[in-house]
Amino acid sequence: MLSAALGGCVTVGASEKEGQLSAAGFTRLQADTPQKMAKLQALPQDTIVYSPRKKGAAYIFADAAGCGCAFVGNEAAYQQYQQIRAANNIAQMQETTAMLNAEAAADWGGVWGPYVPYW
Repeated sequence: MLSAALGGCVTVGASEKEGQLSAAGFTRLQADTPQKMAKLQALPQDTIVYSPRKKGAAYIFADAAGCGCAFVGNEAAYQQYQQIRAANNIAQMQETTAMLNAEAAADWGGVWGPYVPYW
């Protein structure tokens, strides 16, 4: 049961990550031509890559296998994405801790026997 509880927190689904990127202000660019798809596939996949540009930094998340698109954001969008991820990680840790505490508490009373007051 414990492994099942922890298993759900190990990875972030693609749609959840795309939602976080969009919420942070990243723009979704669809690879709708063979040239765009080739360029998309040449990028490192499923990770955010820093790319210096003339008008400022760009951060690119490529997902050729999933949505066939890239999410592109500026410095502010990247910082917002980091905050969203941190908040999401804290929430997942709190949920896991609560589940582990509930499991531990459910079995704890039996150790002391039936004569423990308030049980």
